[in-house]
Amino acid sequence: MSEFEFRKSSYSHVENDCVEVARNLRHTVAVRDSKTPDGPILRLAPQTWTEFTASLR
Repeated sequence: MSEFEFRKSSYSHVENDCVEVARNLRHTVAVRDSKTPDGPILRLAPQTWTEFTASLR
């Protein structure tokens, strides 16, 4: 079982064409492709994730 608790975006479609994000660990934000849940996981520092998502607004 993964240590991460991934959640899909509310914008995700039935075809799973979205990323999933896990923020349940204090020092890590994990991101993965919902089409390949057993694939690689990008691990980011929470501050990096905050800066990334802020840049999208």
